[in-house]
Amino acid sequence: MKKNFVEELRWRGMLHDIMPGTEEMMKKEMASGYIGFDPTADSLHIGHLVQIMTLLQFQQCGHKPYALVGGATGMVGDPSGKSAERNLLSEDALRHNESCVKKQLEKFLDFSSGTANSAEMVNNYDWFKEFTFLDFIREVGKHITINYMMAKDSVQKRLETGLSFTEFTYQLVQGYDFYWLYKNKNCKLQMGGSDQWGNIVTGTELIRRKVDGEAYALTTQLIKKADGTKFGKTEGGNVWLDPKKTSPYKFYQYWLNISDEDAINFIKIFTQFSKEEIEALLVEHNKAPHQRALQTSLAKDITIRVHSLADYEIAIKASSILFGNSVTDDLQSLDEDTLLSVFEGVPQVTVSRSAIASSTSVTDLLSEVTKSTIFPSKGEARKMIQGGGVSINKIKLSDPNQKPEFELLQNKYLLAQKGKKNYYLIIAE
Repeated sequence: MKKNFVEELRWRGMLHDIMPGTEEMMKKEMASGYIGFDPTADSLHIGHLVQIMTLLQFQQCGHKPYALVGGATGMVGDPSGKSAERNLLSEDALRHNESCVKKQLEKFLDFSSGTANSAEMVNNYDWFKEFTFLDFIREVGKHITINYMMAKDSVQKRLETGLSFTEFTYQLVQGYDFYWLYKNKNCKLQMGGSDQWGNIVTGTELIRRKVDGEAYALTTQLIKKADGTKFGKTEGGNVWLDPKKTSPYKFYQYWLNISDEDAINFIKIFTQFSKEEIEALLVEHNKAPHQRALQTSLAKDITIRVHSLADYEIAIKASSILFGNSVTDDLQSLDEDTLLSVFEGVPQVTVSRSAIASSTSVTDLLSEVTKSTIFPSKGEARKMIQGGGVSINKIKLSDPNQKPEFELLQNKYLLAQKGKKNYYLIIAE
């Protein structure tokens, strides 16, 4: 028996608002529902994961998900939750972003044809590209009053800072998307974050007024972290799903480092673990909180889902290099992007290959050749090497006079370590 979608969202703590009759409609039939993704960047970030997981749960419960890539709405910009108007992208940039977003969504949803509830991708540019302004105001504008549009929170909040006509009409454009999908794809449900409620309900109202149809709305909680900081943000900005923008190592570390309180919520939202599996993990976590069973299970599951098992294994290896007893082979196995990601922020010094080759000893290399970045003097370097506190490429040094004959990582780098936590990246050029 298929799971009840609304119940699934409820116990996972994801449900925010639901229009009366929605749950009953889904009990009677295989429903079609959609969520829109505006292609304002060439990658989705983890802030989008709640909506992706909503569509995934929807499909797992036997319903048919539509992912709407907003090729048209991305040209306009949604005022919901924004304090200023978004920069408009060129058509070429939007087309490129759409194709990138498609690839990412395909990792989560089953798009294979042949099943009744296979996922489908639609693009609202397809039905808006030849829709003239005059047609739009006749077909859509006359059905929704200004009073109705002005009452929306997303509009009210922006009136003080200034709201363009473009943004004001966004809810009509989104409302027409719902109408088009209702009419052409029998799509009766629109879902989204709680800040989208006003736009979604405009769609249900347009369907009612144009064709006397019944359509439904459901929204999910906006994710907040327990400490009040914004979910999905780091000091470096968004945590992206694209490995070129956020390395799998950094992605893994983001989830690994969340608080216990957040882990209890996030493991329900961002994994497909059952209630029983999560309860068992909670028991295990509470027995030994320092082992972070919740965080490690969550980080593993979501890293494999967004990236791959191989990327997860590299992230584990990279973590052991920084925090565990790794060996040179582990270090050699990291690709350049992961290596730089792991050691981002550590002091770096660039030296010529000839200077490394002509160094008389490791003492010379770690002091004079590296311009005192690692050790201010030969004496200090010698003393710490003799004490067993210095490594290069995870090889512990014991003789201050040994030649610096080490294989360059990625044919370009040496990793020096002073004590347990002080790393330095020597770049050979």
